[in-house]
Amino acid sequence: MKRLLMLFCFFFATGVSAAAAPTPDVLVRNVTNEVLEIVRADKAIQSGDTARVLGLVNDKVLPHFDFRRMTMLAVGRDWRSATPEQQARLTEAFRTLLVRTYSNALTQYRDQTIDFRPFRMAADETRVQVRTEVRQPGGQPIGIDYMLEKKADDSWKVFDVIVAGVSLVTNYRSSFAEEVRAGGVDGLIRSLESKNRSLEAEQAQS
Repeated sequence: MKRLLMLFCFFFATGVSAAAAPTPDVLVRNVTNEVLEIVRADKAIQSGDTARVLGLVNDKVLPHFDFRRMTMLAVGRDWRSATPEQQARLTEAFRTLLVRTYSNALTQYRDQTIDFRPFRMAADETRVQVRTEVRQPGGQPIGIDYMLEKKADDSWKVFDVIVAGVSLVTNYRSSFAEEVRAGGVDGLIRSLESKNRSLEAEQAQS
């Protein structure tokens, strides 16, 4: 999973004004190109400056993801049994996990390039799939599909990412379900928060 996250983390690592309300494919193309330029030029990110990377991710990634919906989909049917407080803690813990994983992944960029696949969208569509392909030196291309949903303010938010045919939220769902079976929703929350503390400690030592 860490490798998959590394491959798609470059997308949405920089911001585009919601007021501009670009179409999903334009949004993907603009932010992908811009973030690759930033990562290529920023020696601090390339050398693993954790604080700098975390700042970039927190400032630029979060506005483009619907983390509550992503968490709901990843938790699956157990989401309905969680209290509002538990849902809030799950969302925060899952968001923190993804942000810290993105932060690690951004330091691993090594000359990948992105191809943008043909895109079609009906005027009334509110959920779309934007397809891209990551090309790596010496490796096979890997497809990355972004699932976006249109919001009330006409902005588009990512609610799932599919890497080489594997859905992010579906991939987490099985492990989350195991955690809930073992320790209930609170057990899943504790597990996520523990992973986040471990990631934080690792990043502090790097």
